[in-house]
Amino acid sequence: MRSKKENYGLGAQMMYGMGEFFNGGAFVIINTFFTVFLTNAIGLPAALAGTIPLVGKVWDAITDPIMGNITDRTTSKIGPKRLYILIGAFASSLTFILLWLPLHSDNQILLYLFYILMYCLFSTGFTILMVPYNGLLPDMVEDYTIRSKFSNVRMIWSTLGSMVCGLVPTMIIKHQNIPDEYTSCAIIFGIIFLFTSLMTFAGTWEKQKLPVKVPMRDSFKSAVSVMKSRSFRIFIGIYLTGQCGMDFVSGMAVFYVTNVIGGTSENHYLTYLMGALIISQLIGMLIWGPVMAATSKRTTVLIGAPIRIISTLGLLFCSNADGSIIPVIILAMGIGIGNAATLTSIFAILADMADVDELITGVSRPGIVSGMATFARKVSAGISAWLIGLLIDIVGYDGKLAIQTQATSEGIKYIFIFMPVILVAALFIFGYIFPMGKKEFDVIKKEVARRKGEESSVTTEEEKKICEKVTGVAYNKLWGSN
Repeated sequence: MRSKKENYGLGAQMMYGMGEFFNGGAFVIINTFFTVFLTNAIGLPAALAGTIPLVGKVWDAITDPIMGNITDRTTSKIGPKRLYILIGAFASSLTFILLWLPLHSDNQILLYLFYILMYCLFSTGFTILMVPYNGLLPDMVEDYTIRSKFSNVRMIWSTLGSMVCGLVPTMIIKHQNIPDEYTSCAIIFGIIFLFTSLMTFAGTWEKQKLPVKVPMRDSFKSAVSVMKSRSFRIFIGIYLTGQCGMDFVSGMAVFYVTNVIGGTSENHYLTYLMGALIISQLIGMLIWGPVMAATSKRTTVLIGAPIRIISTLGLLFCSNADGSIIPVIILAMGIGIGNAATLTSIFAILADMADVDELITGVSRPGIVSGMATFARKVSAGISAWLIGLLIDIVGYDGKLAIQTQATSEGIKYIFIFMPVILVAALFIFGYIFPMGKKEFDVIKKEVARRKGEESSVTTEEEKKICEKVTGVAYNKLWGSN
């Protein structure tokens, strides 16, 4: 029976989705400006600056599984996930601001260690917020189609976050070598992120259930066991390649605009580029949401990936300082629309992974599943930032130079174009082999109900094969039998 607090209407979908504004927006700011902040405003070498987010991801390898276990172990009258969303809203917003505090020193080792510490603090706050948020939807909504609607609205909020965080900072940070402009931007957005996260806490509900008593010492073992699921392994491939591909676009945008197509604070090319990417992505969300609901969650991946590849390769023919910005803007819109299609699928698929895991283990543990997914997202951001720093250093980028060499500019162009193309091609392959649509989801849910004694029907041979295909586990070893 539905709780009085449960409301599947648009208002509930909007308040649930607002939590994604932080996730979608914060990483646009970080991917676009953090390496620039460290190299141009603070003075760290690009190769060194690029390792800081990667070190943060090593820290996440510790905190994310622990947070997932903590979430599943906790009991609370307001719901354990909502409790940690409340705590994480304050922790993540405050530490986001600390990430952009300028430290004035000529000692590069001191600077490096300071910003590693700040990044790890932010990652911890973000973990407290996003691990329970990623695991909340399975405990709110059971139905496959309704979950898709909630996930689509969540992605619209993600795109709104990307839009605001992609455009507004370009208007605040007009001089890449002035640290205070980055700090002012961080304070503004820290307050916005706090508000949207608190709105999600206020507008969601959570079904009460018994906690999962996995010992804290077994957090890592429990987290790794999520990878037994064939569907989850392929989902992680979709997640990493899809997000890394877009991280390269946002992370290289400043370098591409400034050094390849001649963008300056006067001609606003960066604002135009980010605006085209994000506005088209928002339009795409409105298009692809109904398409996904009418077909499957993998269909939009298979449509969106080729659009992203073709649009990105088109930049090879119009990326020069003497050409018009208009073809670049048109192609950027194609990238945004294609990204909307793939992004729409990612979190819709994530909501179903806890059900597959439950059929394998016999335990409902959405916190552990979301912890691994959150870790994967942070890994994608960390690897992207590290590779961007490494690759632009290889092609000779020097943040102290006003004008880079021709060879460096060409190198930046090829990084901006070919790295996303390679990643999105891999995304298409993962999407193609992903084994679960609505039919398979319904079979999984029915089988879970049988195992719980809530369904009296007998499993058919076809259903057994579907269970094995989706889980990657022999039917007689499901439900913790192994």
